Amino acid sequence: MTDRSPTPNPFDWLDAHAARRTAAGLRRWLRHRVSDDPVLDLASNDYLGLARHPEVAEAVAAAAKEWGAGSTGSRLVTGSTTVHRDLEAAAAAHVGAEAGLVFSSGYLANLGAVTALAGPGTLIVSDARNHASLVDACRLSRARVEIVPHLDVAAVENTLAVRTEERALVITDGVFSVDGAIAPVAELLTVARRHGAGLLVDEAHALGVVGEGGRGTVHAAGLAGAPDVVVTSVLSKSLGSQGGLVLGPARVIEHLVDTARSFIFDTGLAPATAAGALAALRLLAGHPELATGVRDRAREISAIARSLGLDSPEPHGAVAAVLVGEAEAAVAAADLCLSLGVRVGCFRPPSVPDGISRLRVTARADLTDADVERARAALAAVAARLNSQA
Repeated sequence: MTDRSPTPNPFDWLDAHAARRTAAGLRRWLRHRVSDDPVLDLASNDYLGLARHPEVAEAVAAAAKEWGAGSTGSRLVTGSTTVHRDLEAAAAAHVGAEAGLVFSSGYLANLGAVTALAGPGTLIVSDARNHASLVDACRLSRARVEIVPHLDVAAVENTLAVRTEERALVITDGVFSVDGAIAPVAELLTVARRHGAGLLVDEAHALGVVGEGGRGTVHAAGLAGAPDVVVTSVLSKSLGSQGGLVLGPARVIEHLVDTARSFIFDTGLAPATAAGALAALRLLAGHPELATGVRDRAREISAIARSLGLDSPEPHGAVAAVLVGEAEAAVAAADLCLSLGVRVGCFRPPSVPDGISRLRVTARADLTDADVERARAALAAVAARLNSQA
């Protein structure tokens, strides 16, 4: 006799997972902006306020008219244009690297760089708070990966000292997006060199913000152009565009062109997008005060938070973190800010461990004094709510 009982849907398990995330305050929702949104944006990564700069927008429009909407293929087929070439050269020159390579996203840049430079027979030593793209790159590399405590140079040295692998690579964020700390890149390179390891620094939150003219933590440490240092970064934060970068020794870049799967098998970045990033980079080079301005605004916002009794560590980059505690409280605080016309970010698990969820308040170089006062009012409301619940 044929069994006519209904077949379970293979995705029914998703409902229970969604219910648990809802109960824990961990559901995520897409919120679609409009172009004329009156809300003060203190959540985006547009650190220098260049995403809508007239020169950037005009460069995008001109390149779209010249090249069309997309790159038409992978970088190794038809997806490389003179715009990509000029952007790679300008980015390398800005940070003092020998050569550069543009990827279609920062995530893919990290995947490509790490998996091409590490594999079986390699030890990767990775900071515990590195970005998710670096974490995933380590997993995909097939190398042995050792996670060391955050900013612990001694732990890096101890791990390298007992390695049995032929090669080793130390990986760190330059500026950590969650706590705003700056990696001790000079000390890390000293240790790496002592043990014959390379150093890869993700400058996503440092390019355009840290150091003279926003050249990043590696340049600020006096290590620009070092033959054993690779820099990765993005075009989607300070440069107000989209895409990723790998910068470093020419032979490293040549190796990536030959072997980085996220470069070889991905459609190239649209020329118009690359042109926007190039225009923003030229603006940054011509106005180095932009980097100083965004750092000053971030420190100002953090100081305001502390004056209101909120826990906000001194920022070294563009982001002022305001610690709240549990995920539900952080979500409620972000919603309160939005109701007052100020959009802030909200970091909660899995972005941060349980119990240290926080607001992520992003400064921009183009913030006015009036904008800062709006931020003060929103943070004052958050402080009042948290105090009432204490």
